[in-house]
Amino acid sequence: MEKLSEQDGMSLNVVDENMKSLKNIFPEAFTEDGIDFEVLRQLLGDEVAEGEEKYGLNWFGKKKARQIALAPSTGTLRPCPEESVEWDTTQNMFIEGDNLEVLKILQRSYSGKIKTIYIDPPYNKGKDFLYPDCFKETINTYLNYTGQLNDEGYKFSTNSESSGRFHTNWLNMMYPRLKVAKGLLRPDGIIFISIDDNEVTNLRCLCDEIFGQSNRISEVAVVNNLKGRNDREGIATCHESVLIYKMDGYNPRGLPLSKDKLEEYGEDDGDGNKYQWRDLRKRGGADTREERPNLYYPIYSDPKTGQVSLESSLQYCNEIYPVKSNDVDGRWRWKKEKVAENLDIICARKTRSDTWRVSYKVFLDGDEGERRSTPKSIWMGNRFSTDNATKNLGKLFPELDAKQLTPKPVGMIQEIIQQSMEPGDIILDFFAGSGTTAHAVYQCLVDYDEQFQFILVQLPEKTYDLVKDKEQPREETKKAYEAGFRTIADISKERIRRVISSISDALENKDADTGFKVFKLDSSNIVAWNPDKNDLEQTLIGHTEHLVPGRSEQDVLYELLLKRGVELTVPIQEKKVSGKTVYSIGFGALFACLDKKIERDQIEDLAQGIIDWHKELDPVSETQVVFRDSAFENDIAKTNITAILEQSGIKHVRSL
Repeated sequence: MEKLSEQDGMSLNVVDENMKSLKNIFPEAFTEDGIDFEVLRQLLGDEVAEGEEKYGLNWFGKKKARQIALAPSTGTLRPCPEESVEWDTTQNMFIEGDNLEVLKILQRSYSGKIKTIYIDPPYNKGKDFLYPDCFKETINTYLNYTGQLNDEGYKFSTNSESSGRFHTNWLNMMYPRLKVAKGLLRPDGIIFISIDDNEVTNLRCLCDEIFGQSNRISEVAVVNNLKGRNDREGIATCHESVLIYKMDGYNPRGLPLSKDKLEEYGEDDGDGNKYQWRDLRKRGGADTREERPNLYYPIYSDPKTGQVSLESSLQYCNEIYPVKSNDVDGRWRWKKEKVAENLDIICARKTRSDTWRVSYKVFLDGDEGERRSTPKSIWMGNRFSTDNATKNLGKLFPELDAKQLTPKPVGMIQEIIQQSMEPGDIILDFFAGSGTTAHAVYQCLVDYDEQFQFILVQLPEKTYDLVKDKEQPREETKKAYEAGFRTIADISKERIRRVISSISDALENKDADTGFKVFKLDSSNIVAWNPDKNDLEQTLIGHTEHLVPGRSEQDVLYELLLKRGVELTVPIQEKKVSGKTVYSIGFGALFACLDKKIERDQIEDLAQGIIDWHKELDPVSETQVVFRDSAFENDIAKTNITAILEQSGIKHVRSL
């Protein structure tokens, strides 16, 4: 029986994964001492950049930020069913903790599974960042900062322009988070990032590097305050920006048609299919014969029926050319071949000016479902208004000053969801704030009857400071503190609960997921090997129990999911086998028995019970079975149960 190592207690090691991928492509560049860069250079030909003068964004600390992104995390996520809603069935998650650590921990289970990321990071206005000094987050730094360790807490880092590294500090914070987040996106994924003028240029360069300049879709202007803010000399700012980058396989979905657009499909073909007529002559942009001469040709029509043809005959006597109203030769939208394939939906009709117009039918329901519209590069309207966002949050939290929480508009996140996601897809927001993204997911259930999944991550930023060991509410979050909220994460979780309650009547007869699981970042449940060189004997005795005292079986189970690369929302079943509790996770992807004592005479029955359950579930992937190492009397007992399981085809038996 192989023991789970300290390496198993870490998140995915990205460096090792990169090395494996590189070795698979260029095996000849690897020697027993490592990579032979001269050979690698030869294999890459002329694609190697030489010299120091390269185009790109550079800043002090970039190398360290890259190393931080690659360093694995030793933390885990502890389940909190008591703070959750519909724990056993929901696919949604709220994770409380530092987002960089959390993103790393999620890598094994969610790599390549997130369809859309939306984030609203700190705008770098010279105020306190929401992250510890130096941006060197590790699980211990985070635990110190949140007061979970008996150590001096980490303070916020004030990032004023006079500090000397105003933009550098912000870039060092953002780079590793975006770098790790990219690995979670699906091959057809997309990311939306809200930002203002302070860092939009640097963020664009940063994202060009991480996601690729060719994958930049747009920089959208979101008009969120028509009155304008007096935050600049000589101009009132009315908008913010959203940068949009895609992965290589992304296909735009488009937006649902507005009520006015739906009414344009007023024709019916007799079979209940709605359609509208569109002019076959091209209007606007390269619409002249000179620009596209191959699209200038005659179409013939029957003057009685309007039926069209590409060939002249006695029956088809009207010869129609794509001529503009000012008698300038225009062009058709389609080539002759496409017209020939679609004659059944094309018709010639006489206009009021006694001329003939060729039109084609556009059906509301196409091959890919109901027709949708293309998003524009400027978003404006009440649904994008910051005032509207504040009012919506204020209705849910009349006891708070909603404006100080600077919520994003629910309608804006709905716009993002609708244009980028299919029902069932996952959206990730790792700067969750007050929880607008979760609100938008639930609102899509009400407005569009479409179910999406969310993963939200929020740092437990305190609503108070400790002054002489006493809690002193911060001015900007004083009302939240007085209302009993000790962190921003607490507000976010409560918002999700209140939204669920507010939409319950509208979803009464629908089979909808209106729950969420709460997890909290913490140190690993598995004790790390840290020997005392001055007392190795006592270290060995103290290390006989490999689990942290006070951790529950549920804590351990969810860490096993993370280390095994299984999603945190998979079902967990339990059975009593030979008097012991056995868990099946993910329909047999993982079995675990964490009882503290397994007697010698229980081994065969316990093993057979696991084998029978494994056969019943018949999992697709290879199964792993995990026991508590200290539960067995000796190595012989561990060898026996391992041999019985392996003889039945369960090859991966581990202990912790």
